[in-house]
Amino acid sequence: MIPYKLEPSENLPVDPNASHSPARAALVGALSRRSVLRQLGLVGLSLLAAPALAPALADELVTLPLPSDPRERPMTHAFPQKGSMILQRVRPPLLETPMEVFDRGAFTPNDQFYVRWHWAVIPNSVDVNSFRLSVRGHINVALELSIDDLLNMPRVELAAVNQCSGNSRGFFLPRVTGAQWAHGAMGNARWTGVRLKDVLDRAGVKAGAVQVRFNGLDEPVVPEAPDFKKSIDIDHARDGEVMVAFAMNGEQLPLLNGFPLRLIVPGWYSTYWVKMLSDIEVLDKPDDNFWMAVAYTIPDTPHANIAPGQTGVKMVPISRMVPRSFFTNVAEGSSFPADSQFSVRGIAMGGDHGVAKVELSSDGGKSWQPAMLGKDYGRYSFRQWETNLALTKGDYALMVRCTNLAGEDQPLSPNWNNSGFMRNVIETLRVVAV
Repeated sequence: MIPYKLEPSENLPVDPNASHSPARAALVGALSRRSVLRQLGLVGLSLLAAPALAPALADELVTLPLPSDPRERPMTHAFPQKGSMILQRVRPPLLETPMEVFDRGAFTPNDQFYVRWHWAVIPNSVDVNSFRLSVRGHINVALELSIDDLLNMPRVELAAVNQCSGNSRGFFLPRVTGAQWAHGAMGNARWTGVRLKDVLDRAGVKAGAVQVRFNGLDEPVVPEAPDFKKSIDIDHARDGEVMVAFAMNGEQLPLLNGFPLRLIVPGWYSTYWVKMLSDIEVLDKPDDNFWMAVAYTIPDTPHANIAPGQTGVKMVPISRMVPRSFFTNVAEGSSFPADSQFSVRGIAMGGDHGVAKVELSSDGGKSWQPAMLGKDYGRYSFRQWETNLALTKGDYALMVRCTNLAGEDQPLSPNWNNSGFMRNVIETLRVVAV
C-alpha cells in the first residue's frame, strides 16, 4: 500500500496570541474558498489492510522503553497520507508518533501525527460534494451544512495539543489493559475552521439546552456495539474556542485524522475531538450514552489516582488535560562527554493553561534549574524548551518538570487507575557522563 498525498494548500499566517481568548482568535483568510474546495474534492484513499501484520507493513522494528510491554513494534509507512509511524494496531488503526519527531519543532507534521480510532469500520473515502454536517435536537432550525456553507462562515485558527487520554499507558505499573502507548499518542497543530458557537447560533439553541453531542462517520463493528458519541456542556460548546476544523497545519485534514471535519476541544483530551464529524445534536438533558457514562471515566480523586484493586470509587468523565513535559533529544541510557557542555531539549504543555516555566534537575529532584522557553503559540500549544548541562563523570537521573499558568505542576509520583489515563508524572531519564 502506497501513501497517497493530496495537494498541499498555502501556508497559513500564524497569530501567536490567537488562542488566548475567543476575542483575539485570528480570522484566517489564507485558505480561500476556491483553494479549499479544490483540495477537499473527492478523496479516495484505500485504508484496507490485512488484519494480521504482513511483512510489507513493517519497515523496521523498534523497542519502546515500556516496563510493562518491552516487545518490539514495527515502524510502518503503509498507511495513506502517513510517513514513518510506530504501528500499535492495524484494525482499527493505531499509529504512534516517534519521539524524535517532536524534537523538530512545536508543531507535529500531519504525516506523522498520531492516529487513534475506536471502531474498525471507517469510510475509505469521503465525497465533500455530497457530505453534510447535520445540526439537530433542541434548536430552532435543523441544519444540513455543506463544506461550502462552512467555508463561507468566519474562519478562526488556534494552536492546540491533541493528546489521547491513554498516552503513556505502557508505563503504568501494574500494567493495565488497552493500547500500550509510549509518549507518542499526542500531537500539536494549527487548526483552522469555524467556531462551534457560530454553528449553534445559526441553528438557534433553545432555552433549556444542557449539552451538545457529537457523532462521526465511523461505525461499530456489530449492531449491538455502542456508536462512538461524545458530549460537552452547552456553555463549553458556546465558549468561542471549541471549533469545527477542516484544516490542520495549513493543509486539509488527513483522512485518518478526521477528514473532512474534526471537532477541536482545546485543553481537553482527544476523546472529545470527534473525527469525521457528521452530526451535532443539542440535548435538553445530560448525555448518558456508553462513551460518556461508562467509557473514558476516571476516579474522582487527585490526579485520578487510586491503588490497584481499589473499588467503590466515584467515577467521572475525563475532561481537561494536565501539565506535561518531555525530553526530545535525549533518551534513556544516553552518554555524554564528562565536563563538556551539551544541549538538552524538549517540549512542554500546560494542559488547559499555558506553560509558565520548565525546570530541569540532574540530581534526582534535589535542585532545579530553569530552562529557556521557545516561542509561545498560545495557551493550548506545545512549547519548546532548552538548557545546557555540563556533568562530571558519573551516573545521573535527569528530570524535567512543567508548571502551567494556573500554578499546577507535575507530580513526583506516577498516578494509577484501571484505564491508564492522565499520566503526567515528572519524566526521568538515566544518563551517564563518561
